[in-house]
Amino acid sequence: MKRLSKISLTTQILVASVIGLGLGIVFGEQIAPIGVIGQIFLNLVMMSVPLVILGAVTEAVGGLSPSELGKLGFKIFVYFIVTTIIAAGIGVLFAYIIRPGVGLDLVPAESAITGHNLSLEQIIVGFFPSNIIASLGAGNMMQVIVFALFLGIATSQYIHRTNDDSLLKLVKTLNKTLLTIIGMVMKLAPIGVLALLAKVAGTTGYSVLFSLGKYLFTILLGVLLIMILYIIFVSAKVKVNPIELTKKIIPMSLMAATTTSSAMSLPIKMKDTVEKLGVSNRINGLVNPLGMVLNSAGQAVFLSIASIFIIQIFNVQVSAADIVQIVVLSTLACMGTLAVPGGALVIFASLMPTLGLPVEGVAFIAGVDWFRGALTTIPNVAGDALIALVIADEENEFNRDVFEGKVTVSYEQGTA
Repeated sequence: MKRLSKISLTTQILVASVIGLGLGIVFGEQIAPIGVIGQIFLNLVMMSVPLVILGAVTEAVGGLSPSELGKLGFKIFVYFIVTTIIAAGIGVLFAYIIRPGVGLDLVPAESAITGHNLSLEQIIVGFFPSNIIASLGAGNMMQVIVFALFLGIATSQYIHRTNDDSLLKLVKTLNKTLLTIIGMVMKLAPIGVLALLAKVAGTTGYSVLFSLGKYLFTILLGVLLIMILYIIFVSAKVKVNPIELTKKIIPMSLMAATTTSSAMSLPIKMKDTVEKLGVSNRINGLVNPLGMVLNSAGQAVFLSIASIFIIQIFNVQVSAADIVQIVVLSTLACMGTLAVPGGALVIFASLMPTLGLPVEGVAFIAGVDWFRGALTTIPNVAGDALIALVIADEENEFNRDVFEGKVTVSYEQGTA
């Protein structure tokens, strides 16, 4: 057990995925009963996720001061939301062009699952909860996130008015406790994923491997397009050389890809934003930490592609309004991050019931999630720095001489 504990969870899941696929291919449909273990694992993952999402978003927004939620904060928020929506839309587009899940035609455990087929008006009204307790009980992530945004804003205003941050401290404590539960459950992920994939491979054979390859290829194309659009937009708006701009974000992008962690990439991102991009310390200190929580263009493209992937795998019929809901949910679900191994998988699993999709679909992507994370963390990290550059230029806090290498500054001293 001690030796096993030294192996990263990602490696354990990857090994378990290979074993599960192998068992399924060797034993065929005879191994299907093992899927019960996988279903128990999924239920354990889902049991506290609505509260985790509620707490994460509330803490992220409630921890901002009213001044940060003011004009500059609003500008930052708009940039993050717009880029995330575009990323989610790109994900949907590529998923329908490449169609990574077409060909498997599986039947979910819940045989009656279909798309919601609601009108656009019904979906918009459905964003807003009439009873947050009912929304939590039903696992309606869209309504939970909307309520959390209001609760976070109200918490920020209350702290500013009374100087009493006890509620925010309570939320932070609850979040840490819930994340501990998620962390405990995620330790069982290798067993759960092995069981789920063994059942899937037992009924589908080698075709599942081909679909996973197409799934990762779809994400790769989505990430490439997002980064190209980022570079084109920022270089045109700030009037800098796009090739030089690309060179300056390579170190933070490599850090993001190798660690698959926005948090671990934060130090080099903040340092390079000041010393290479020429952004002031004030803008750097506000945009980049906020971006780690609010800006997840890479995660949005993952959530949207993964959702369409599962729709195609299980041959679920969806309407145009359902696609809009996928884009919106993929955007809102990026508000607040789960600081546990497999956090993106937990968020993805939480979206499945809201979209009317089978939760067991998460097993398909779990085995290759490290490779997915290596790709999608890049726009999360580099996107923060590029948005910081745009905002610094708009606020007259961009030092062009630093960007062009005419002068040097240290991150500690800033560009002023």
